Amino acid sequence: MNAELIRRIDIAQAQADNAREILRREWLITNGLGGYGSGTISGMVTRRYHGVLVAALPAPFGRVVMLNHLSEYLRLSEERRILIGGEETRSEGEDGTQEHYVREFRLEHGLPVWVFEAWGYTIEKRMLLIHGQNTVHITYRLLSGQDSARLELCPSVHFRRYEHDVTEPFVSGYSLLIHDRRYELSTAGLPYSLRLYVNNDDKACFRHEGGHVREIGYQTEADRGYHSRGVLWSPGAFTIELRPDRPVTLVASTEDWASILAIDPQSALAADLARRHRLISSAAPAVQCSTASELVLAADQFIITPAGRVEDAARAKAAGDEVRTVIAGYHWFTDWGRDTMISLEGLTLTTGRFHEAAWILRTFAYYIRDGLIPNYFPDGEREGVYHTADATLWFFHALDRYLDVTKDRGTLQLLLPKLVDIIEHHLRGTRFGIAVDHADGLLKQGAEGYQLTWMDAKVDGWVVTPRRGKAVEINALWYNALCLLAEWLQAEKGAEAAAPYAEHARRARETFNRRFWNEERQCLLDVVDGEHGDDAAIRPNQIFSISLRHSVLDEARWPAVLEKVRAELLTPVGLRSLSRGHPDYKQRYFGDLRARDAAYHQGTVWGWLIGPFVDAWLKVHPEDRAGARHFLDGLIQHLDHGCIGSISEVFDAEAPFTQRACIAQAWSVAEVLRCWAKTAEPTSGQPPA
Repeated sequence: MNAELIRRIDIAQAQADNAREILRREWLITNGLGGYGSGTISGMVTRRYHGVLVAALPAPFGRVVMLNHLSEYLRLSEERRILIGGEETRSEGEDGTQEHYVREFRLEHGLPVWVFEAWGYTIEKRMLLIHGQNTVHITYRLLSGQDSARLELCPSVHFRRYEHDVTEPFVSGYSLLIHDRRYELSTAGLPYSLRLYVNNDDKACFRHEGGHVREIGYQTEADRGYHSRGVLWSPGAFTIELRPDRPVTLVASTEDWASILAIDPQSALAADLARRHRLISSAAPAVQCSTASELVLAADQFIITPAGRVEDAARAKAAGDEVRTVIAGYHWFTDWGRDTMISLEGLTLTTGRFHEAAWILRTFAYYIRDGLIPNYFPDGEREGVYHTADATLWFFHALDRYLDVTKDRGTLQLLLPKLVDIIEHHLRGTRFGIAVDHADGLLKQGAEGYQLTWMDAKVDGWVVTPRRGKAVEINALWYNALCLLAEWLQAEKGAEAAAPYAEHARRARETFNRRFWNEERQCLLDVVDGEHGDDAAIRPNQIFSISLRHSVLDEARWPAVLEKVRAELLTPVGLRSLSRGHPDYKQRYFGDLRARDAAYHQGTVWGWLIGPFVDAWLKVHPEDRAGARHFLDGLIQHLDHGCIGSISEVFDAEAPFTQRACIAQAWSVAEVLRCWAKTAEPTSGQPPA
């Protein structure tokens, strides 16, 4: 393991205003099932999605916040204690400045570590979420001070689905069962208990306070226009004694006791570090340096075995297979077809996880219906939702990238009939008005009340950017899919089987270059034959006409389109979703749901779009790897902000490009990681990426 794989945030050296901003940055740990732990560096709960343990439970429960909060007190005497962690721990100093006790936060090999300093004591806290379990270890160690220190740990709960309102009332009262220093919190409304115990401190005790309720505020929920006052229930407090040579761990879990006790905290940490070492050593050599290795570990957070879909697991095991999918973003996304297919190369192929790539492709292939893969799987549900025009076309792209790396003809042969069926459905017409217009060979889409492209914001029945008609990226993807299918059929079935699809591709390309080219602006229209005619808005969607393996745009026009996107859409953290000169342009993604959705694709910067921009740049400037690498600089710097060690979903359209929406997004991480590898200078004897 790279000894330098540490990202350190030195809060002690920060100025007061900057320290307040740093303490509100967030952290994330995951368990490979869809469960996670997340919060602010200070410990303050600001989102409904925050929790020390958000467990991934089988359908119909989905992800449930089981341990919402943990207050941490340093006991100075029988009469006095101070809160050092678990809230925004600041008090007014004599000079009017505000003091806090968090002196350092760091990620060590992707795992969060805090250092607290208070009244002569220095205390370290580490967190680990056991891979494949809904179990969290919170370990404390005394680094300096007196011979020992006493901590009081006060857990608070509100068992609820993670996306539910913080004002949701308790289903019923909570009960606490204590047996042999083991503690179980339960409620009649949920057939799962929160099990707690303290490891490595025989003197640890629990003070049962009969259960008390306190109200807290969720500032980020208030900023986002949601209910922001909620209550938490606490059964009491654990008291533990810390010594320099004896770390003490609070364990919280929804697993059975046998699973919880099967591995002690020290062994669990060693096993997890070994797993992380294997992840990095299996990745492409170009991403085994420290910065890219962090992204390899960040990528791991999105690849999961979905705990909720037990039927999928049973079917897969019967066929000798495994179920894998991709969480699109934390905290609130589940697995989305489009995001998965765009992310697949960066998350799995760049990282050497080829078997999991195959499992992901086969998992989604099982769910093909009427020529479409699911748009997404709702949390806690067994079936997908299908309203998407592009996710299925991205499936072809993902399979192409997989086959290019693995040469896995077996998977191609297994999926080829499904691929033909997909194209035939599109040629005949399928759901949501998705169909080829046989007058020109282009793919159209659109249905009232649905948002079918990746620009899919919708609120209160308002589809913000419906883009009905023939969208530029949909047709770039359609052409790419036709070319790929023709190639695969040629290799597996012969020229006669491939010929009809090659002809559809030829016709689509000819029409595309005639219909989409905007001579006046020297770029591409965003939509043709739309509800209100052609749409000349300058959006990043046109970059896909160059970036995909089979570029639908005539090569002579590549430089002009690339320059238009660079000049009007490129920022340090990705591409704007709309040019500044458009009347619908929004500078900030902020406010309540309607305000945010109005800005979501109307200027807001998307980090993942840096990937296709880099692809297009290297097609036009194939020798400029160094220049292409510099387009990643802003996103690499972002690893110290937002969610430490990961990359956010979107950013404001103007400086300082504040991060917004999901704190960790699969395709943002995947595309930066993929492009890092692609822009690496080849070593002697190594072919270009």
